[in-house]
Amino acid sequence: MSRDVLLCIAVFVACAVEGVEAVTIVLAAGLTRGWRSAWFGVGAALLALAAVVAALGSALTTLPIGALRLLVGALLLMFGLQWLRKAILRASGFKASHDEEEIFAGKVNALRDGERVGAGIDAVGFAVSFKGVLLEGLEVAFIVVSFGDSQHDIPLAVIAALAAILIVAAAGAAVRAPLSRVPENTLKYAVGVMLTAFGMFWGAEGAGAHWPGSDISILVLIAVVLAASLLMVASLRRRHARQSLAGNVAPA
Repeated sequence: MSRDVLLCIAVFVACAVEGVEAVTIVLAAGLTRGWRSAWFGVGAALLALAAVVAALGSALTTLPIGALRLLVGALLLMFGLQWLRKAILRASGFKASHDEEEIFAGKVNALRDGERVGAGIDAVGFAVSFKGVLLEGLEVAFIVVSFGDSQHDIPLAVIAALAAILIVAAAGAAVRAPLSRVPENTLKYAVGVMLTAFGMFWGAEGAGAHWPGSDISILVLIAVVLAASLLMVASLRRRHARQSLAGNVAPA
């Protein structure tokens, strides 16, 4: 009995960590690129994950997860740096901030006129959600197979993993509404920081690096990226002020 309890706790905690990372990425994509695109990405990833699990089963542990981490890490780093660069330029005054009230009014007017707002699929939002969920889903599958097979009780490991994912997903749904009220410019800044940190973490792991403290290192990376970006903002603000006094610059 104690062995079963330990198995459940180990699988639950490990899968909860992976679930938090996946939910963070989906929330970031949905809040900044549109929920339609994010949910399509999640759905496509779950279908692909189901196909992989059904085809390979216990052979999942032989997949080159390092190569997948490197690919996903590179893509998230690319997206994150793009968003972070724009956010830094907005915060420093070199790029005009989005007028969120004007954007909202435009969407309301479009709806009144019968137009479909945001009906298309955003490629970036889809890709970020798809790759994040697929990678974390494979990690969960590896955990279930590895822990469950070692204790000869894969069904129990599956139950623990499902419980962890459901709880994390419910928590993500609960914080979605409060996060949606965060100003868009601030939200995109935060998303740029997080995706950059996730990209660095997964890319380095895929290249063979081992982070001290494992997933806890993500929090350190987020703090480092945030601190570095704030220093850049402060420096660029001073430059923008000097150039503005000289009449040489205006927000793009």
